[in-house]
Amino acid sequence: MTTKIDSSLYLSSLKSDRKTGNDVLGKDDFLKILMTQLQNQDPMNPMEDKDFIAQMATFTSLEQMTNMNSTLEKFVNGQQGEQLLKYSSMIGKEVEFSYKTEDEDGNEIIKNGQGIVTSVSQKSGYIELELKDGTKIYSDEVLKVKEPSKEEQ
Repeated sequence: MTTKIDSSLYLSSLKSDRKTGNDVLGKDDFLKILMTQLQNQDPMNPMEDKDFIAQMATFTSLEQMTNMNSTLEKFVNGQQGEQLLKYSSMIGKEVEFSYKTEDEDGNEIIKNGQGIVTSVSQKSGYIELELKDGTKIYSDEVLKVKEPSKEEQ
């Protein structure tokens, strides 16, 4: 009696749809790998103490970097809100500004101007000032801030 194997069962016909999650190994993944390595080590040739200590030091460093990254993200988010409040004191003030732009031919030109700030907003992490005439400039383009003269108010 001959048994025939169905060709759809061959490994070559299987699709390789593997779900691997994300590409970043976190501290939990690292700890799982370390525990698996310890559980499956050869009892006649166990891991050297120095290798184990080196891996634990790596794990500790990874954990500290993760904690530091989290703290730094919180700090940066807090700073962005404070910058908006800081620049809001410029509303009603006269500013002189300068910025670089290009003309139709692609030549770089420097534009200078002045105006009274009417509003302050935040766009993509940058502080944008809107002037009385509708001009919008970024805070790093401001050269001078002063009280407006009587006729400009």
